Amino acid sequence: MSDITARTSNDPLADRLTHPRYPRSSHYDARWTVENQMGPHALWLLEWLAPALGLDALRPCARVLDLGCGRAMTSVFLAREYDVQVTAADLWVAPDDNARRIAEAGFADRVLPLRVEAHDLPFSEGGFDAIVSVDAYQYFGTNDLYLPTLTRLLKPGGRIGIVVPALRQELEGAEPPEHLKAHWDPGFWAFHTPAWWRRHWTRSGAVEVETADWLEDGWRDWLLWSEVCAQESPYEHMARMARESVDLVKADRGQLLGFARIVGRKI
Repeated sequence: MSDITARTSNDPLADRLTHPRYPRSSHYDARWTVENQMGPHALWLLEWLAPALGLDALRPCARVLDLGCGRAMTSVFLAREYDVQVTAADLWVAPDDNARRIAEAGFADRVLPLRVEAHDLPFSEGGFDAIVSVDAYQYFGTNDLYLPTLTRLLKPGGRIGIVVPALRQELEGAEPPEHLKAHWDPGFWAFHTPAWWRRHWTRSGAVEVETADWLEDGWRDWLLWSEVCAQESPYEHMARMARESVDLVKADRGQLLGFARIVGRKI
């Protein structure tokens, strides 16, 4: 079992990633987070999300679906910080790979990794106290009919919480913003404002939206993390993606891009 919260004294990498807004995340081994990253700092975003979900949703032994968990860092965080039972669901990362990582962290008894496609969820109705999705929901959740299908998995009164890359204002027309054209990916059209997400979830009739807000100066966190990963990731394809994120966020500098947090309670 590896100590994912070990921190070596005088560790420059840990010093760079110690953030006053994310005290829980700052205790995790910085090298472990960099090696397992797949985008923006998932632990920072989950730590921002958790208070809005509330202690009832994350009470000890609650059943939580971590949808789009990537390399299961968020799943381990949920198990360690809140003593919940986590189903770590992802399409792209093999369950055996995540099972090894989870076991090394010491949480094989509390985190179950599965390969799951977001539109084909093999779970019983009302089986989860909470559903969490960090930097993944934008890939499958903008469809008008998706949320009611997903929330059938929640117990009555259960909560769903997501953090997604977001926009300060909705985009008009069919062209990317001029200052981002050189860095634009078609997937960015799935980015929306907190107000858009509030309306999208409210009109579904599936949840009462309790939170839909913006992470103040989130772009600075995104830039810091991307710069670190561009320099420190041991995987060239991840380092390249981080360099692309650096270029994107530097070109924008908070004009448009950031993160939104949305939490809803099942009606």
